[in-house]
Amino acid sequence: MSRAADTTPAPRPAPVETRPPEGRALVRAPGPRLADGIVTHAARRPVDVALAARQHEAYVAALRSAGRRVAAVAAADDQPDAVFIEDALVVCGDVAIICRPGDERRRGEAPGAERAAREFGLRVERIEAPGTLEGGDVLQVGDTVYVGRGARTNEEGVCQLARLVGGRKVVPVAVRGCLHLKSAMTALPDGGLIGLPDRVDTSVLPCLEVVWEPAGAHVVVLGPDHVLMAASAPRTAARLAADGLRVTSVDISEFEALDGCVTCLSVLVP
Repeated sequence: MSRAADTTPAPRPAPVETRPPEGRALVRAPGPRLADGIVTHAARRPVDVALAARQHEAYVAALRSAGRRVAAVAAADDQPDAVFIEDALVVCGDVAIICRPGDERRRGEAPGAERAAREFGLRVERIEAPGTLEGGDVLQVGDTVYVGRGARTNEEGVCQLARLVGGRKVVPVAVRGCLHLKSAMTALPDGGLIGLPDRVDTSVLPCLEVVWEPAGAHVVVLGPDHVLMAASAPRTAARLAADGLRVTSVDISEFEALDGCVTCLSVLVP
């Protein structure tokens, strides 16, 4: 069984959080049709569904160990990609924005995500046609919301999101050669951006800390000095640990085979 492993160096001084260190997390377990998931950029290979289930359990355990109260979204066994719950909704403050995926095959994932958002007491808004938006294209950093514009999220989706995020600054970012914005870049606890400069339009970004492993671009902030990363980015994890961050690494190889990453598998809710 895959297990989370921690590297815990001395903490860095007083970083600025991009997300609260504690709160809730929405997840959805992988279904029996996971191996039929959409593959756009990864080389298609067989997916071990039983191993994926164990890896997902280890991922959830890592969230719980970090103090998150984990809630399961109702299964959607007819939707192979439903485990990638991040794409179904964006949570901004007390608002849950139900996404409209760019790939029509994923639009059946939304109803369960909406029910979970309502159970959390969130006010529900939604992206309407002709807009398309997937949560993997939305990176919230302080008062700024970076939104990837590419194959899954269009200009109309970006404009609708901008009207729903309570006056926060929205920065569209062109993405290329990857599925979503957060396939190419994410943010560290101090708000600094980390990622792959050849896959995003860096001209609209304040700065970008470069990584050499593709999976090193994927970081989930669990606390002021704590991040969750994929085990497939050991060099980046070691570098962040040397910088004073606590790094929890989890093996998500079966989800990476489907263009997934650590951010895709949960939605963190304050």
